[in-house]
Amino acid sequence: MTTDAVLLLSPRINDTGLQLRTAAGRRGLRVHTAAAWQAPEELLGASVHVYGGPLFGDAVGGAFGLALLQPGDEWLARLPRELTGRAVSLTTLAEARALRRPMFLKPPGDKLFPAKVYPDGSGLPGPDALEDDTPVLASEVVRFHREYRLFVLDGEVRTASRYAVDGDLDVAPLAEDPHRAEVAAFAAEVLAAAAGTLPSATVIDVGPVDDGRWAVVEANSAWASGGYACDPDAVLDVVLRAGGPAAVLGEGDRRYCRALPEVVR
Repeated sequence: MTTDAVLLLSPRINDTGLQLRTAAGRRGLRVHTAAAWQAPEELLGASVHVYGGPLFGDAVGGAFGLALLQPGDEWLARLPRELTGRAVSLTTLAEARALRRPMFLKPPGDKLFPAKVYPDGSGLPGPDALEDDTPVLASEVVRFHREYRLFVLDGEVRTASRYAVDGDLDVAPLAEDPHRAEVAAFAAEVLAAAAGTLPSATVIDVGPVDDGRWAVVEANSAWASGGYACDPDAVLDVVLRAGGPAAVLGEGDRRYCRALPEVVR
């Protein structure tokens, strides 16, 4: 990392952002919290790494030449069912609107509409709000008994945290969770099966469903994910790779770069 590197945080800084600011300061990394949803002019020319939501990444990514790594829309749908614990398909918003049975529906990346169980597709945004070809992940409805977040770098879990029990927020470091060995074993199975299908820096959520089988919840962009009770220093390592300059991007990560919009100031 260059000496002019800076960690840029969004104006809407959350608990993870505060933890990353402290962790970055401990290692001598400059930190800047943006005052607005645009690229701070005083940082132009610096080696910027970003942590914030998708809207902030889109707002500043082009100006700083960032490569914002994110899992492919189809990643979860392409995993074998023994790892997802349910049928998952990647479809379009137009096709999802035609569903007439309960399904868990979510946009694969951005929060374009609420991710939840829909009784049918009639409750989804109409074509006046979102384009018909907007990608949608459609999953059979299952209930996760517990959920864990894994920050992954180069195919290795660097830190992990429990974040929910029976659908309610319940945060604890993995080291304090009685099921930590099961988490580690399933994470190893998932990472072996997913080798070569994810960016080098990413987040994966996993957990057991009601019948006890372990399953993948989803994968997300590390630069836009909450750290819960994960080790902030390890989270920072993953975030710096996931939301850094395109100029130092590894060849294997190029296909996982988020398409950034042109921002007119």
